[in-house]
Amino acid sequence: MKNRSLLMIPGPIEFDPAVLSALGAPTTGHLAPNFIEAFGQALERTRTLFQCKEGQPFVLAGTGTLGMDTACANLVEAGDTALVVNTGYFGDRIGTILERYGAKVTHVRPAVGAHPVLDDVERTLKDGKFKLMTITHVDTSTGVLADVKSLAALGRKYRALVVVDGVCSVAGEELDMDAWGVDVAFTASQKAVGVPPGLALLVASPAAMSALKARKTPVGSYYADWNNWLPVMQAYEARKSAYFGTPAVNLVFALNVSLGQILQEGLEARFARHVRISRAVKAGIAALGLGQVPLGDAIAAHTMTAPRFPAGVTGADLIPAISKAGVTLAGGLHAEIKNEYFRIGHMGAVTQGDVLATLGAIETGLAACGYKFEKGAGLSAAVKIFAG
Repeated sequence: MKNRSLLMIPGPIEFDPAVLSALGAPTTGHLAPNFIEAFGQALERTRTLFQCKEGQPFVLAGTGTLGMDTACANLVEAGDTALVVNTGYFGDRIGTILERYGAKVTHVRPAVGAHPVLDDVERTLKDGKFKLMTITHVDTSTGVLADVKSLAALGRKYRALVVVDGVCSVAGEELDMDAWGVDVAFTASQKAVGVPPGLALLVASPAAMSALKARKTPVGSYYADWNNWLPVMQAYEARKSAYFGTPAVNLVFALNVSLGQILQEGLEARFARHVRISRAVKAGIAALGLGQVPLGDAIAAHTMTAPRFPAGVTGADLIPAISKAGVTLAGGLHAEIKNEYFRIGHMGAVTQGDVLATLGAIETGLAACGYKFEKGAGLSAAVKIFAG
């Protein structure tokens, strides 16, 4: 950590040394016995992480957008109808991808920072016959946490496949595909899963795989076609090798290490840790007099925080000042409010010390910008949460 800034953006995050060690090990071939074992174990652990006992895991070289793309490509044919429960930038993105594959897309879109009203979602589902419904669990552009459990129940009620964008949630927010009736969920390695960028992780339920088999037309993307990847995933899980495209060998080794750490920590304990850290960050931000983009605590993510700039302070001044104090944060992303807020990531291997260092840097940055506040108020509020 010497002579470098603490990375506290909503991905990539700070990574555990054991994960980085695996990433930096000499590269083996993708047919090497130790890689076959690691990849097979990683696939099994991915299924456990997503809590989908009969689901089919896919681990692909690519970003979170590849996870999004492959979900849409395999489940949608021209003329299909899709409902997007939209809480920000990435709801817009999945809607665009669905349209690219020929779907007729309807959005339920609340005000920025709000959660869609469940009655509005149900009314829309009832009025239309949708093949699938998508939900962004945590939209990284707003920090809004969707009520996936309740929304998925509505999807099941109206016979829509439920697709969850878990890029900023999986391994940090509670997600139980089996219990909640989620058909597809995907994430990216560089967020709460805790592995450097480069892997898309996805789990498809038996119902989703049946929908793939029932297609009348070929999947519109060659690289994203599950039919091409399925024999590869099945072979490695059976501790055999198969080829479609060269896997990201070192990233898969690192993934297996991180998944082992996650499952050793325990999912319930891990979710509780993210809640505690989130409460500390948000208590610190509130104590400094800063508001947040999410319009209520119940819909604020536990993997990130999206504070609003106080009056008289701009991102152009504050974010560099925080960086000078030793912590890198992210600016706004949502087009409607891009210059009104900034973003803090606190997921994966983040520690209490990271949180306190971040809040200290924010206080230093605010003071440098001339903002008046009680010195140490943010740190004190966070310490109280951790002590409690």
